[in-house]
Amino acid sequence: MALHVPKAPGFAQMLKEGAKHFSGLEEAVYRNIQACKELAQTTRTAYGPNGMNKMVINHLEKLFVTNDAATILRELEVQHPAAKMIVMASHMQEQEVGDGTNFVLVFAGALLELAEELLRIGLSVSEVIEGYEIACRKAHEILPDLVCCSAKNLRDIDEVSSLLHTSVMSKQYGNEAFLAKLIAQACVSIFPDSGHFNVDNIRVCKILGSGIHSSSVLHGMVFKKETEGDVTSVKDAKIAVYSCPFDGMITETKGTVLIKTAEELMNFSKGEENLMDAQVKAIADSGANVIVTGGKVADMALHYANKYNIMLVRLNSKWDLRRLCKTVGATALPRLTTPVLKEMGHCDSVYLSEVGDTQVVVFKHEKEDGAISTIVLRGSTDNLMDDIERAVDDGVNTFKVLTRDKRLVPGGGATEIELAKQITSYGETCPGLEQYAIKKFAEAFEAIPRALAENSGVKANEVISKLYAVHQEGNKNVGFDIEAEVPAVKDMLEAGILDTYLGKYWAIKLATNAAMTVLRVDQIIMVKLAGGSKAPKPQGNWDRDGWEDDRHINSKSGAKLIYASNACKYFSHLAHWVIEVPVLECPSLMCIDFVAVNDHKSSRKLSHCWKLTVMLQCFTCSVKMTA
Repeated sequence: MALHVPKAPGFAQMLKEGAKHFSGLEEAVYRNIQACKELAQTTRTAYGPNGMNKMVINHLEKLFVTNDAATILRELEVQHPAAKMIVMASHMQEQEVGDGTNFVLVFAGALLELAEELLRIGLSVSEVIEGYEIACRKAHEILPDLVCCSAKNLRDIDEVSSLLHTSVMSKQYGNEAFLAKLIAQACVSIFPDSGHFNVDNIRVCKILGSGIHSSSVLHGMVFKKETEGDVTSVKDAKIAVYSCPFDGMITETKGTVLIKTAEELMNFSKGEENLMDAQVKAIADSGANVIVTGGKVADMALHYANKYNIMLVRLNSKWDLRRLCKTVGATALPRLTTPVLKEMGHCDSVYLSEVGDTQVVVFKHEKEDGAISTIVLRGSTDNLMDDIERAVDDGVNTFKVLTRDKRLVPGGGATEIELAKQITSYGETCPGLEQYAIKKFAEAFEAIPRALAENSGVKANEVISKLYAVHQEGNKNVGFDIEAEVPAVKDMLEAGILDTYLGKYWAIKLATNAAMTVLRVDQIIMVKLAGGSKAPKPQGNWDRDGWEDDRHINSKSGAKLIYASNACKYFSHLAHWVIEVPVLECPSLMCIDFVAVNDHKSSRKLSHCWKLTVMLQCFTCSVKMTA
């Protein structure tokens, strides 16, 4: 009688074999909290201007050296379901605001850590969640009162540069003044009168060499390409953009041409040349002096482009073609036809330049009326330029947030300490057990200035106590001084350390919602993963192409070793043998051994499986053998 192993009673017996089930505080809630705490602790050391960098090597073996939380989380590919909720909240912050992703992680981790303390002393999950909801609403009520100033003129480069100072500082501490001015110049130059700003209109071109202070802003676009023809510079350019190859028309079906005389043969090749000459001449007569194509460039077409003094640029990316069309105001044509005036774009100058040792093609607008602006970044390494690009991205997103809401709150932990102070006072007036959760919510705000202090190498407890003492006196704008080597505080408004109101609002909301979602999970049900075992690794010498390559692989009997899946391929290369396999059902059959023969008159099968029949026939001597 077969041994029957019964399933455990309860919920587990309703699940498939191999499923896992966890429930209760110990198995579900505390495990989820622990995973989120570990994730928050990982990125906490990267918070602020003095945060440490993380070296991440993704599944494609690409190296990232950065303290940008959004990049770190994107490349980590977190699999834990609870930690993934916090990651999703961070991604939402990135999409909504573009900055403050690490704030979401640190604050959510602090909320869950303090929630665990409340649960262990006896509070229920529902009481903690209710207290967090009340405290979050109170924080959003207090936040408008903490606004210290607002942006006055977003077309003033100096003012915008000072407002972008804080967001750039967290990624490139020490270079924030230079980079903030570059970003301000790029953003202000293309800021439309309608007030709708698109971050995709700020492009970044990274060119290796020199230093970061050699970076510049250009009104137009820069491509790391070379021109195809002899013309390398055009003033007052009229640009025709084609998404097709710059070549003659090719019919979809094959044609047959009957040529009877030598004269017809010469006229046939001349006709193709004359047709291409007429097409390029028509484009030149339309006024176009620059052609941008998204496909290959034929030699004959290039010859006639040089003949009519037309500059030729090839862009392989369709996205680059779209952005160029937007920059110069052109329409991409799908066929090589003569463009009309409204289909052509205009640019003040198009020229080939050399930046460092890199050839670039520049489409430049002299006036600040282009739709796209490009920041040309210089740096000593690719990883450094990638990190600078992320700082530029944060600065551009901050400018976009300011176009939506111009309000600003003090940074450096000043806003968080003031929120903690006022929410703690509010919690003392609340009846019921929810007051404990409200006070813990306020305490979680201390994690932000604490992280800034710890990453700066000063005693965090002294910084927190000094901040509370100053804020009790009514100084709402005082925060942690990261430039001091000792625990010190200063006025953030005077120092110009400011955060956007909208970024702070969404960060608090998303972090609280993510923490409450994790706390609401009381059961974890994991079904068995679909799919069987992993595919076996490829065997050695998998790239052998012929029977001759097998000569160095001999069995003890001197026979050749051929895998059954490749046997037909080897014999078909020889074109001497016909292999018939009527029955191949034995699962233990892995290979067949044959003796290598050169006279094609004999063959002997060394290994045998009773369900396999192999018939060999030599076409040379018509000898049939069946094993």
